[in-house]
Amino acid sequence: MMAKRICVGWNRLFLCLPVVILVTHLISVQEFQQEKSLGGEHKEKPKKFDHLVLGPAAGEGLPDRLQCQGTKALNKTHFGTFLNNSHSVENVAFVTVFATYNSTAGNRPDDLVSVGNKSYNKVERSMAILNVFMNFIQEVMPQSSVIVLTDPASDLPLRREMVTIQPIQGEYSREKLMLQRIRSYISFLDARLQKLIKKQEQVTHFIFTDLDIAVVDDLRQIFTKHPNFHLALTFRNNKEQPLNSGFIAVRGTVEGIQRGKAFLEHVLKIYTTKFMKASRMLGDQLALASVVRSNPNFNARRFSRREAFLDMIHGASVLFLPCSLYNWTPPEGAGQFHGMPLDVKVVHFKGSRKRLMLESWNFFTSSSNLADMLCLILRSGRTKYDF
Repeated sequence: MMAKRICVGWNRLFLCLPVVILVTHLISVQEFQQEKSLGGEHKEKPKKFDHLVLGPAAGEGLPDRLQCQGTKALNKTHFGTFLNNSHSVENVAFVTVFATYNSTAGNRPDDLVSVGNKSYNKVERSMAILNVFMNFIQEVMPQSSVIVLTDPASDLPLRREMVTIQPIQGEYSREKLMLQRIRSYISFLDARLQKLIKKQEQVTHFIFTDLDIAVVDDLRQIFTKHPNFHLALTFRNNKEQPLNSGFIAVRGTVEGIQRGKAFLEHVLKIYTTKFMKASRMLGDQLALASVVRSNPNFNARRFSRREAFLDMIHGASVLFLPCSLYNWTPPEGAGQFHGMPLDVKVVHFKGSRKRLMLESWNFFTSSSNLADMLCLILRSGRTKYDF
């Protein structure tokens, strides 16, 4: 009634307009608030789960793919079949870069994350991933050592057999960690080369990896089955990022280390001159791809096949290994939409799959069955988790 009395007559039209606009604005704000509280979920970030979420297992019915019924593997994996028939055994060490960052937020109760019967703050989560990374290696390749390259200022609480902490001076900030990783690899290889030349070390091949991987088969076969490479990279059928830097192998001979080191030095040069804007993430992978593509005879169509191949690039014999076997990633990476190959060697828990990595190790320790564990990974890998 009040609104009618205010707005009676054309001569008061312009007096009514501010009232109408104000009322309309208030209604719009109220509707927006209701929509946000009731139906605005699409604007929120995707939910991350604090427990495993099982979905369908990709690759059902496809040959040479893992078949699962729940978390039970229905067919046999091909683990260790090559080495079982091989008389030549190669000595292999895993090398990774690790840095910790102090976080006051990590001490808040609401920042704790629980996996199984353990709770972790932010710093403890990183240490848990590092320990599970080493657990998988020592389970599958107990004869192999692990070398952790880290900031000299770090005091890592690691007291494990077959594990060495090697401080290397550098800049280990989050923004420069990927850049520092390549520099640390080069420094490590240079130190090993000097010892090898002086005959202070025996020949040991090296596999440089990210922390968030699980080795599920004996990787010595890379060096035994492919005796002519200096450096090995993993590739996928991805036009923009065909190479993944989370797995790099270097043959531990004098020539292998010399050529591998020179190759990485060239990658570092390209990185610092062309891709510093991506120094926090992806810069190393973009630099790797740039170096590989610079070879005038390189055939990019090979990346579409699931077969290892050799190529000479900047004086190094480079072995290209398919990510589908040596860097399989749920749900990213080549081959995952067709399931998990029976002869997968390495599972890479990129991004938000870190909880899945810890859950997988817990599952394995209770079941002692790698194939069943892979079914758990296959059925859980498309979900984002909170770890």
